[in-house]
Amino acid sequence: MSSLKEEIIEQSNALYETVLEEVRRWIQYIRETWPLLLLLLALISVALWFAKPAPPDSVLMGTGSKGGSYEMITAEYVKFFAKNGVRLELTETPGAEENIARLSNPKDPLQAAFVQGGLVTNENSNNLLSLGSIGFEPVWFFYRNDKFNFKNLQTKEFLQQPIAIGEVGSGTHRQALHILELNGYAMNDNFKAIPSNEGVQAFIKGEVSSIFIVDGIESENVQRLLKLTNVSIGDFERAPAYTRLMPYFHEISIPQGALNLQQNFPPNDTKMIAPTTHLLIDKNMHPAIQLLFLQAAQKINGGRTFFSKYGQFPAFMESTVPESTVAKEFYEKGTPFLMNYLPFWLAEFIDRLFILILPLFAFAYPLLKTMPGYRLTRARTRINEVYGSLKFFEEELTSNYDPSKNKTYIETIDQIDLQAKSLRVPKALSSEYYSLRTNIDFVRNMIVRLDTGREGL
Repeated sequence: MSSLKEEIIEQSNALYETVLEEVRRWIQYIRETWPLLLLLLALISVALWFAKPAPPDSVLMGTGSKGGSYEMITAEYVKFFAKNGVRLELTETPGAEENIARLSNPKDPLQAAFVQGGLVTNENSNNLLSLGSIGFEPVWFFYRNDKFNFKNLQTKEFLQQPIAIGEVGSGTHRQALHILELNGYAMNDNFKAIPSNEGVQAFIKGEVSSIFIVDGIESENVQRLLKLTNVSIGDFERAPAYTRLMPYFHEISIPQGALNLQQNFPPNDTKMIAPTTHLLIDKNMHPAIQLLFLQAAQKINGGRTFFSKYGQFPAFMESTVPESTVAKEFYEKGTPFLMNYLPFWLAEFIDRLFILILPLFAFAYPLLKTMPGYRLTRARTRINEVYGSLKFFEEELTSNYDPSKNKTYIETIDQIDLQAKSLRVPKALSSEYYSLRTNIDFVRNMIVRLDTGREGL
């Protein structure tokens, strides 16, 4: 038992001494090469900083008006971003016009927003990039059954009663005006430019007889209207004509009974038109954050919906906004390899590091290759410095030996010897080091010989 204990202690001591010796070697190595190591660290830091900065840890995104589908979708995006270590901050905006204006302003912190197709023009698209479309946003026209005569219902009858067309600056308002103007109808006092959530409330109370809403079927505002029993959905019978005259519109449809099969709602196949929802960003958004938005869009908006097929979105569709090169590559090649298997922050860091490998290798490799020679040169320089002191001292002894200074001579050679002993040299210079120590002993003996010779006289 005691022998086992002694063996354990012996092995532990051996391990401790080995580790300690290795630490000492590294400390010595760093002491000898620290200028080159510091230079290498500085170069790597500068390269990392200028080549591709790290992505921000927070991004500001617009949510649109209250009760709309954007409010619901952005909430899902917040959760996705949080899982990847990035904080997506949301700010409520009145609608598309403000989103476009803020994204176009390089000084505004807003960096992303959903905007309906057809609302961005060449004049207001400065500083914007598109990550593609994430879904259809139907133009809904709801009207109360108790307000109209269905026997001979004509479009002009809707304009003779109060009609909600969305808040000024909203996508709904702009799209409603496009459709009305295209049909030759001018604005009058019956048009109520109020937010969609207020328009829904007014519709329920009977304060307006019809309402335009351009929004996803899952939005709170649309769902509230679909649940009413005294409501009908306007049929865009000339949907193909709208898609020709306004190419950002797409023809979609609601089959008979698809919204409520028991009540056969709608009672007939209903044609609709719909722009797509574009995910627009500030053109200065970090590429890694763009990828995160695209991954979120693929996960959240890529499934089958009431109006779209599985995998139909996200995709580039009609848009006057330049397409992001990051998004183009994403749609062509998919998610970058590393992001499929590693956490976002780690994959992004490795990606940035990989971009720097070649330029970093170009100057780091020669620097690292120089280190052993640099280390030997510095050690040899210190040995030569001691040799210089020794040679100068030897010449003084040979030319001007003074017996009365013998004690001082001994102290001087001891000081030179102490200086030599304090040197830490690589094994490659061991012979030079011990040659120095031998020469120091030679000069020490020289002092003794000179002193002895004097006493003999």
